[in-house]
Amino acid sequence: MAAQKPLLICVVGATAIGKTSLAIKLAQAFSTEIISADSRQFFKEMTIGTAVPSKEELSAAPHHFIQDKSIFEEYSVGDFERDAIALFKNLFEKNQVVIMVGGSGLYVDAVAKGLDSFPEVPSEIREQLNIELHEKGIETLQNELRKADPRYFEKVDIQNPHRLIRALEIYRATGKSYSSFLKKENPQRDFNTLFIGLTAERELIYQRINRRVDNMIEAGLIDEARSLLPYKEKNALQTVGYRELFEYFEGKISLEEAISEIKKNTRRFAKRQNTWFKKNEAIHWFYYDTEVSEIINFIKEKNAL
Repeated sequence: MAAQKPLLICVVGATAIGKTSLAIKLAQAFSTEIISADSRQFFKEMTIGTAVPSKEELSAAPHHFIQDKSIFEEYSVGDFERDAIALFKNLFEKNQVVIMVGGSGLYVDAVAKGLDSFPEVPSEIREQLNIELHEKGIETLQNELRKADPRYFEKVDIQNPHRLIRALEIYRATGKSYSSFLKKENPQRDFNTLFIGLTAERELIYQRINRRVDNMIEAGLIDEARSLLPYKEKNALQTVGYRELFEYFEGKISLEEAISEIKKNTRRFAKRQNTWFKKNEAIHWFYYDTEVSEIINFIKEKNAL
């Protein structure tokens, strides 16, 4: 009889729903380690605005891919897939279970399901798209992507110029949509995957988001963003919580408007996260305040642990 494959438990759901807390409790219950699949938390210069786990949380269980990159490095979903799969080989030698947690659906799927290799794109295509972004605005890129790749347009954060440019540079370089390069069949992995999703009513999620943003402001997000203003063109900083404050620093909007925009754009982000994850029929959903013991028992029964 073949040995049972090790298990990767993916904890997913919208931002501010409580994924970090659940992942830590699961890691403690199974005496294992955590891989972060939150693409915003990879970068060491961004702490408050990305809701990086606290020192107490990080010490409660071993974490990987938390602030181990710099905003001055390019780091793609393909890089993450490669690095995570390589790390699993070590982790699964000493653990039957590993936890992966994050709200970046594309990054979670890259590890659990795999992505096709994307073609190399001439640098001048990316440079031209960046020029168009600055001269014509983000709506021009949004409109082009809507026509070129409506499927990906429905999934992607259309307020994130890095994501738009990535999809459009593939399209311009190959004549094929970004979606066409996404894996159609799941690759063979050396582990089984179990998806655990956290959910709540939309209004409750929005309340938690608004409260989290207020807490970030109190914790010093304005100063953190101001220190990053000279590097605002970096891909890692094309994200909610920083873009809006950059506009405030440049006198385009008031601080009150910036904070309001952060909350609104984070709510939109959460809506897109839920749309992405709801399409994954393999996710087992639990209400956000379900007793952890219930989830642990479910995992054990489901996987004969």
